[in-house]
Amino acid sequence: MELARFSDSPLGYLVPITGHDARHSRAFSHHAFVANPLGRAPDLDTETWRVAARAGRALARLDQASRQIPNPGLLRQPTLRREAQSTSALEGTYAPIEDVLAAESASASPMGSDLQEVMNYVAAADAAFSWVQRYGRVAVPLLEDAQRTLVSGTAADTSDAGKVRTTQVVIGSPSGRVEDARFIPMPPEHGIQPALRDLTDWINATEDHDPVVAAAMAHYQFETIHPFNDGNGRVGRMLIVLHLLVAGVLSEPLLTVSPWFEARRSEYQEHLARVSATGEWGPWIRFFSTGLEASAIDTADRVDRMLKIRDGYIGRLQNANVRSALARDIVDVLVETPIVTAPGLARRFDRSLQGVHNALEKLVGLEVLQRPAGMQKLRFVSSDLLATITDA
Repeated sequence: MELARFSDSPLGYLVPITGHDARHSRAFSHHAFVANPLGRAPDLDTETWRVAARAGRALARLDQASRQIPNPGLLRQPTLRREAQSTSALEGTYAPIEDVLAAESASASPMGSDLQEVMNYVAAADAAFSWVQRYGRVAVPLLEDAQRTLVSGTAADTSDAGKVRTTQVVIGSPSGRVEDARFIPMPPEHGIQPALRDLTDWINATEDHDPVVAAAMAHYQFETIHPFNDGNGRVGRMLIVLHLLVAGVLSEPLLTVSPWFEARRSEYQEHLARVSATGEWGPWIRFFSTGLEASAIDTADRVDRMLKIRDGYIGRLQNANVRSALARDIVDVLVETPIVTAPGLARRFDRSLQGVHNALEKLVGLEVLQRPAGMQKLRFVSSDLLATITDA
């Protein structure tokens, strides 16, 4: 870490750290950065407020779209799974989006390690979103539970899972040496748990702050604290949506933010470091707001396309005089996951496998579903909905 870059930060301070690096069999002596607690919103220039306001309007449009849907919960899974695949890719865990969309929690088939880790994010985020929608706030135990679920069954599933870290970590060291790290977050003896509690209290008490600006500040603070041994990037991006739910900007957690940040990984990392180094919030808030605006517009457009496709499918059933209630129910399931299997649907609806097959064949005949070459034999796919979710 370039100590001179962070030595005069108005947002935190450097503290000495020492220890033994077992990977390189050597002692180290360096410094880590401790962020001050967040305070009032910074003074921002007109351009920054303009960009933040644009993001707010895009988020309002997305929220309005979700409120007009009789069952907005149908849209949570496709948007959440797209976010899960992208946020995991940002951290070096990759599973094809088709496998993520096809994964069935009730399936007895074992998942590969990467797919399991991505689906851990789906479970963690789904539980966290539901909790915040119910209680209207975030809390340290909520974030700890999310991290525990996220690393379940992975190499990071140690005795520290679900707890703030008790060891020093470094970020972005190509050699693995402490001195070569891009950034070194606060040491545990400086109070990670209180720092995280200060952050959640700040999020819950920011009614007077612009929600986009507050979400940008909170995301920076979480990543700078870096409270866990693993999963900080994914939990931190999850926190963006949790924050917007708490602020009342979103009523449903449909926003997918990671694809935009994934495409700008280096710029994203540099902006976070620049805030710590200079205390200048404007460039980071403009970058963050631009990402939120683009993500909200993209998500709203995809939601609109998915609902139009669903309505078109229902029209096909009506025009063909298909009276099967099961076929109609499967169309709704396709909005949640455009790749289905007969056994999975039989379990979901508690229906016979033959009955499900009959309904699927009707949908294949109406070109609602296809059996794409190269996919597992029992999989059926709505190509239209799959393309809507996966198109760049």
